[in-house]
Amino acid sequence: MSQNTVAQRGNQGSSTQTKEAQLKVYQKRLRDDIKTMTDNFLEIIRLMKIEEESHVSRPSKCEQDQFELEVRAANIVRAGESLMKLVSEVKQFVILNDFRSVNESIMAQMHMYRHVQTECDTKLFALRDDMAADLFEMEEEYYSSVYK
Repeated sequence: MSQNTVAQRGNQGSSTQTKEAQLKVYQKRLRDDIKTMTDNFLEIIRLMKIEEESHVSRPSKCEQDQFELEVRAANIVRAGESLMKLVSEVKQFVILNDFRSVNESIMAQMHMYRHVQTECDTKLFALRDDMAADLFEMEEEYYSSVYK
């Protein structure tokens, strides 16, 4: 085995490991963002529960709840934006690293266009033959005509 072949296999192995590591990072970010969204949503729901007895005055409790609600809503929005960024990164990752499907798509389109080209060539040859036959008949008619 040549050194180039060994080097290529080593590069393929390391690139596969890199891709796997990147996918695991994406999965962890996805889980973390979804957990953040659900936890904050559950805490917002918990805030809506009316407590009968409290050591804090009602206006203070309302202000505290409003502030916590705003913070948790901001956390949900931040996690949502992070998810949108993650989707964009995953799309870019797939586009840049999925060479097999890109090559398969290119090959499928190439075969389709070759088939279309063959059909067009066949139709053009048939049209050429028909026109040649018609032209031959028209020439015969013209040259055998008395009006020439």
